[in-house]
Amino acid sequence: MGQLSTLDRFLPLWILAAMAFGVGLGAAAPGIKEVFNALSIGTVSFPIAVGLLWMMYPVLARVKYEELGRIGQAGRQFSVSLVLNWLIGPLIMFALAWIFLPGDPHFRTGLIIVGLARCIAMVLIWNMLAGGDGEYCAVLVALNSIFQIVMYSPLAYLYLKVVPEALGFQGTVVTITMWDIARSVLVFLGIPLAAGILTRFYFLKRRGREWYDRELMPRLAPTALIGPLIEVPVLIGLVYVSIWMGRRFFRRGRAVAPAVR
Repeated sequence: MGQLSTLDRFLPLWILAAMAFGVGLGAAAPGIKEVFNALSIGTVSFPIAVGLLWMMYPVLARVKYEELGRIGQAGRQFSVSLVLNWLIGPLIMFALAWIFLPGDPHFRTGLIIVGLARCIAMVLIWNMLAGGDGEYCAVLVALNSIFQIVMYSPLAYLYLKVVPEALGFQGTVVTITMWDIARSVLVFLGIPLAAGILTRFYFLKRRGREWYDRELMPRLAPTALIGPLIEVPVLIGLVYVSIWMGRRFFRRGRAVAPAVR
């Protein structure tokens, strides 16, 4: 703990404060949703995108891409992660949704949909704070992003329609295409990944490894924690307003592709 900065050490407190601010913003100004919608391109919210992109960019700039070849023997670790994320995780979220929300199809559907989206941005943050291996984490994030594009729509159909109807319940049909997921992944992972790679190789060539590791990264990396403090109030505020407005997203029978979290 002594090695963490004040911002790092009290991150849960800052996140809770940001959530409280978001709830207060949504309650005090329900019309804020229209302002945020005006700042969106398709299903991509610009304020949320700013927070997510900045949260990921400094962390991805720390990854030693020139050393990725050494993790080629880590197939077992990656296999365990993929099984947990794409077999066990969705099943657990499906069970929790039906156990705790059996009479509320709107929230139940929302919980299942959110449960299918793999966390990408915050994985990078927690790995950085824990002093984990950045190269392993980057590859794992990339693998889960690919699986998210391919598996999200089929799993949503499976757990929202096929499985409930097989158990004797009414299924729900939502429209989430692979392109919706791919677009979110390309925006929220592709942009900061490309920026991180370009930043690393440009400055390694121009200024050298010692300057990059000892001067630039100690200044750039901690700013990643500013991203969640930008994203969380906007996201929580939008969720509060949506619930207050009568769950309008799910009443229309379709869902928006979840952003990379």
